[in-house]
Amino acid sequence: MQESSSPLRDALFVGDNLALDFINTRYGVGAAQRECLVDDASVLGWLRQAGVLPDDVQAPPRGLLKLALELRENATALVAAARTPDATEAGVVNRVLESGRATRELQWDAASQSFQIVTARRRDDAASLLEPVAQALVTLLTETPLELVKPCEAHDCTLLFCDLTKSHRRRWCSMAACGNRMKVAAFRERKRGG
Repeated sequence: MQESSSPLRDALFVGDNLALDFINTRYGVGAAQRECLVDDASVLGWLRQAGVLPDDVQAPPRGLLKLALELRENATALVAAARTPDATEAGVVNRVLESGRATRELQWDAASQSFQIVTARRRDDAASLLEPVAQALVTLLTETPLELVKPCEAHDCTLLFCDLTKSHRRRWCSMAACGNRMKVAAFRERKRGG
């Protein structure tokens, strides 16, 4: 597999869903294959780009890459299984959900002179940082019509996306990338044939 010299620059956010964008951190075929998660720092950077990294996290916790890759593999298998009649174990997702779950506490707020529910990260470990991705996957698999989760139709693209268009006829991960390429290729083929 060819790895990019700047994995975060290669990160694509075209899935219209956090869980699908996380699955899409490895994409492409052959020599064009890209891996965006290459070390703990790249996972932290991806979480920051995705907008789910708490502001106070500066350094990646130990084991972040390992758990992120396990979560991505499990998420990929679950999405594939949900679109076919197969069952897949959700062990890694469930472990991240349980270990990373934020705590909720009732606290007195002096400013408003009322009780408030305060939600806080359990800790700064890998599961806590990846919990929003696992939660997005749960929402995707339980609340999103799975016929809207589609692979890009470009022959050399492996990206998934959630088709949020009104007509639900989206075909490509990105019109600017794969859509234009496929339309140009189809036009050239028509010109050659006619």
